[in-house]
Amino acid sequence: MKWKFERCMPIRENRDTLPCRHFRESGNPVPFPRRIDVRRHWVPDIASRFRDDEQTRRSREGVSRIFRRLLICGAFALLAACAPLSPRNPIATWVPSKNYDIRKPQLIVLHFTDQDSLAQALDTLRTANRGGPVSAHYLVGRDGHIYQLVSDADRAWHAGPGRWGTITDVNSASIGIELDNNGHVPFPPAQIDSLIRLLADITARWHIPRAQIIGHEDMAPTRKDDPGPLFPWATLAANGFGLWPDPGFEQLTPPPGFNPWAALTVIGYSLDDPKAAVHAFHNHFRGIGGDTLDAEDSRILYNLVGKIERGDTEK
Repeated sequence: MKWKFERCMPIRENRDTLPCRHFRESGNPVPFPRRIDVRRHWVPDIASRFRDDEQTRRSREGVSRIFRRLLICGAFALLAACAPLSPRNPIATWVPSKNYDIRKPQLIVLHFTDQDSLAQALDTLRTANRGGPVSAHYLVGRDGHIYQLVSDADRAWHAGPGRWGTITDVNSASIGIELDNNGHVPFPPAQIDSLIRLLADITARWHIPRAQIIGHEDMAPTRKDDPGPLFPWATLAANGFGLWPDPGFEQLTPPPGFNPWAALTVIGYSLDDPKAAVHAFHNHFRGIGGDTLDAEDSRILYNLVGKIERGDTEK
């Protein structure tokens, strides 16, 4: 017995027949009843299959819409996180005053790049080092060429954690200057001459006290060692930059009760790690290592504290 799949034509005499496609035995027309006994007939449920496909398509579209909305919300959240803080506080009533100006740097921090070339330093200061993204306001090459990477008015990422005196966010209060030097060789005269010219410009434009020039290791002695013991602080002092002891300080005798540790804090050093602070002090003022205070240190500190108390640190 053979079966074939063909279109059945309606039979007018029988109202219970409909045009349809179904299986029938060849030779005899088989009317298609309106009510089908599923136990006796198998009819492909194409309409139901179409309904299932439509429901699947709508479900996929719904999932896609939800996913797109989540992506959009995530993008807005990222933009909001990266956006600068609003200058107006939403919990306060804005009553503007014309009496204000921009915030100004109070300090200059000197670094060495600790890299093998100027090109490598420029790349690092525009991308990241092993600790993450870094930058500086200026980079001075060994030939004396000066590069600017960040506006003086913006906050460069050069100092990191640390403090100097009462300044605990050094990045926000300072200008950072990098010197192309790996930390193991002397600084060329052309480089130091350009640095002095740059310091004269910055201190004049921003009214930064000339004594407020420190090394990276001074404000972060537990983490950093730049610009190191080879940096010529005495040359800067001879040109009027940085805090430096007076000529003849060697003849001074600190009075009884003079506390060199307290003097270190007066200058600006943190004593969270006393030995690290002494090591940084030695690199800066004596060009030597070591982490123990001696009589020479006391004479230097006594002279520096006296200059600060008299207000003649610019001399």
